[in-house]
Amino acid sequence: MRQYSTAMIVAVCAGQAAAQWNPVAGQWGKTDPNDVRIMTWNIQDAICRTNLKTEDLNDWAAIARIIATLKPDVLLLQECGDNSGQGTGSGVDSTTQLTTVVNYLFDGGNDSFRSNAPITAWVKKYDPNYDLNHVYVSTVTDNFNRNVVVSRWPFADLNGDAVATISNFVIDPDLYAPGGSGGIRGMIWAEIDLPNATYAGNLVAGTAHLKSGGASGDLAERLAAGKNIAYYIDYLFNGGGGSTPDPRNRIYDAGATSILSSTTPAVWGGDFNEDENSNGRDGPARWMTAAEFLAGSDGTDRDRSDSTYDDARDPFTNNRSTQSSSKLDYLCWQDSVATLRRAFIFNSGTIAGGGGTFPPECIGFTGSPALVSSSASDHRPVIIDLILPPAVTAPGPFTLVSPADGSLGVAVEPALSWSASTGATSYIVKIATDSSLSSPVWTTVTSSTSVVVPAATLSTCSEYYWGVTATNSAGSTASTPGSAWFETYRPADFDGSGFVDIEDYDAFVQAFELGGDDADFDGTGFVDIEDFNAFVVAFEAGC
Repeated sequence: MRQYSTAMIVAVCAGQAAAQWNPVAGQWGKTDPNDVRIMTWNIQDAICRTNLKTEDLNDWAAIARIIATLKPDVLLLQECGDNSGQGTGSGVDSTTQLTTVVNYLFDGGNDSFRSNAPITAWVKKYDPNYDLNHVYVSTVTDNFNRNVVVSRWPFADLNGDAVATISNFVIDPDLYAPGGSGGIRGMIWAEIDLPNATYAGNLVAGTAHLKSGGASGDLAERLAAGKNIAYYIDYLFNGGGGSTPDPRNRIYDAGATSILSSTTPAVWGGDFNEDENSNGRDGPARWMTAAEFLAGSDGTDRDRSDSTYDDARDPFTNNRSTQSSSKLDYLCWQDSVATLRRAFIFNSGTIAGGGGTFPPECIGFTGSPALVSSSASDHRPVIIDLILPPAVTAPGPFTLVSPADGSLGVAVEPALSWSASTGATSYIVKIATDSSLSSPVWTTVTSSTSVVVPAATLSTCSEYYWGVTATNSAGSTASTPGSAWFETYRPADFDGSGFVDIEDYDAFVQAFELGGDDADFDGTGFVDIEDFNAFVVAFEAGC
């Protein structure tokens, strides 16, 4: 049986209480649980097989605490697997080794890379209710580190190329793209299967770690990668504005057969190693989102407008820097599909100075919770909460209004009305002579909540049933009640009581003797003996 310490129990309760956005109170959760939180982070070599995975003043414990604090649904990581950079070993982790290390980061256990030593710091230690179960490690490495995508939801093929993840791509030169790949460390793309009951579409997430340095060759390499990535997004995922992936036949892909659905956004980010506010040029983030023409019709958004890159800020200082005094880390998204709720940068070192409370997942960090961020990495994570198109559900319940069940004396051209059904796009209206509406005498489809039955459809002195079905792309919902009974008016019901009886006869005779217009029973415009005879025939027939 798994046992928990008192500190862990406190952390569980705190994690449950912090499921909202209020950083001043130490709560960094999502405003709406259905928002999708994506986080990108260059973790500076901390996630590798030889690192000490202990509860101490170290990067491993700090990273675990920050992830537990922010609880992303999709986590994009750069600089993973570099044992030499970490200073605890040598070489780069294999994909299998690094996958194991990432699982250790979340689940703990005994460290098979360090003589099965117990792991004493891990994400679920600080919030046992939070987990990311799906890990993809890039097969591409610069012989130092790798990119990683970790997801709450499973990976699945979304465009018919029989793969759900790729570590890089290759394109031939075309238009603005110089050709080549997504850069020195590759460009991961992971296709993610979101729950159908919650979201209308799915998600494609990508991450890159572009070339560092300020030399002309470094600048050129970053820009080339940004242009290639823009082309890949626009022409493979968006079809270049058409319905066919890679319509110009320039992308070396496994054979995608469809573009992404209109409700499936691409979101990507990483360490782009260039600050768009101070680089003095159109850099990689700008190219990845706008492509060749800023505010043109060749952008990487789903509708070919420009996608968006973040302007995330520290909520306590409004500082946008993610590494030293520069913003090098970005998240980009297709804003015609995904709507930004918020973007922010996390830095535990600014919380106390800003009058805030440390998140419970960071309290207890060796030394001080203020040291968590500076101990974790030289980069600060960038986080966005996105509102994705919600799932379309069957229309909501609704009721028949008029004529009410059991109505008498209804006009032969009645106005039928019903309450609105949430989510309905149309209504099917039927009138029949049976309660199941299986043999309708009249049917129509409307987007309104009322309709008038046309002339010559119904007969007087007759019983009918009517009902409505609300519909949309997800299904249909029958009205309550499923059908309502009514009887059309009886002309001999002169007093409008709903019944034909002696009172009707007396009322007609009185009107006839006075020559009133209402005694023009046959509708000729004159009150004469023909009206009296016609009334008597109807009266004797009970109609």
